[in-house]
Amino acid sequence: MYLISALVLLAIIMAAKISNKWSVPLVVISLLAGILFGSDILGVVYLDNFILSRQMADFALVFVLFIGGFETKKERLQSVFVPSMILATVGVALTAALTGISLHYLLKLDWLTSILIGCVISSTDASTVFSILRSRSLNPKLASVVEIESATNDPMAIVLTSIAIQITISQMQHPANLALTLLWQITGGILIGLLIGKIAVFLFNYLKTLDKGYFYLYMISIILLSYGVADFFLASGIISAFFAGYFIGNSNIPYKPTISTLLEALSTISNVIIFVLLGLLVFPNEFYNVYKTGIILFLIITFFARPVAVFSCLFFTKYNVKEKIFLSWSGLRGAVPIVLATYLAAANVPGSRGIFNIVFFAVLLSMIIQGTTLVKLADFLKLSVKAKPKPRQVMELITLQNSELELIEITIDENTYTGSALVSSLLLPPGSTITMLNRNENIIAPRGNTKIIAGDILYVLVKTSDIEAITNELLTHFELIEKAHHQAK
Repeated sequence: MYLISALVLLAIIMAAKISNKWSVPLVVISLLAGILFGSDILGVVYLDNFILSRQMADFALVFVLFIGGFETKKERLQSVFVPSMILATVGVALTAALTGISLHYLLKLDWLTSILIGCVISSTDASTVFSILRSRSLNPKLASVVEIESATNDPMAIVLTSIAIQITISQMQHPANLALTLLWQITGGILIGLLIGKIAVFLFNYLKTLDKGYFYLYMISIILLSYGVADFFLASGIISAFFAGYFIGNSNIPYKPTISTLLEALSTISNVIIFVLLGLLVFPNEFYNVYKTGIILFLIITFFARPVAVFSCLFFTKYNVKEKIFLSWSGLRGAVPIVLATYLAAANVPGSRGIFNIVFFAVLLSMIIQGTTLVKLADFLKLSVKAKPKPRQVMELITLQNSELELIEITIDENTYTGSALVSSLLLPPGSTITMLNRNENIIAPRGNTKIIAGDILYVLVKTSDIEAITNELLTHFELIEKAHHQAK
């Protein structure tokens, strides 16, 4: 098992290196690695235990959603709260309903099976969307909606699927009971998550004199606690984890940059675990029996259910047609629909294996077709702008008191940018300093006449509040390569 795990991880890393210039998301590579090492191709790992797989995927999913909440900024959430929440709730429910109705009438599937599939595949995947868009930036208004909606619509799909499963495997509950169950799972999850987050922040400050290694253990315990407490009180643990992360991420806590780095690593590891695991579960030779249904499901949700949901939910907003088209196409399916498909098998829902294969095939098509064309669509609709050079590392200056200064690392990607700038020409915020420059593994102490070129890595001492201003200032001196080539023609 140790050797197999090492080979799978090395294969993912090497594939990521080879496919880097095509911007293939890590989640897609991980999924394909799972399929490759699974039963039908190399036959290295045989896995058909849906209950165990669901438990492992759920465990990893808690970390992914907590981190999604942690990275959701309060200002951005407030600016697009209404449209994002409508898409994440009403939009998901409408997508599920339209998909289920379409499957019933087009493919003559029974109502329960149709609605189950609609609920399972109703949410989008934030990690897939933004890993694909890492070389582009959307206008702030659109980017905020895409980010917040993608990060918050998974819990709604999970709740809907859980209720649909309960209806399928048992007698129909009274509609009032179902409504109360849904209401409590959502509101209870939010309230418990915010409460756990508030308690966690208080304890953070109480424990701030401990070595930072203990904070890693503390962070993991809070993630698990946010899920466990909500689950104990029959609320949604997934929603609780998200909002606990949201509260903590928007609070002033010790070692925050260091903890952010830890959470980013946990998010990467969790996504790899989820997608490799799900890839191992699938048997590609079974696709022959479901590929037609999978294609139809993909077409329904991509060209009908998702667009109708987006245009309906945003009808009274100021978003234009181009932005709504992009929001419709950015609804990539990812980990959660496949994980939810394992819920059916774990609950012994009749025909669950076939439903899993159908959903898996449709998600795979979404990743390949939408994933490879999303950036091009943003460019075609003129919704993309220059990608900001984001800090790759943040090195916190640790004191027991609150510090406003951070040492950040910013890479000017030579595959994305062209041009140069003198250090003396940069209008840096007061108190900011470029302390070091790394060029081709050579360290340069910058002066006013030092020229910054594409490919350089800058280390900047800056106030936390000025990080955005630093990246904006750097951005004005460089052009996107594609734009420069277009102007040259």
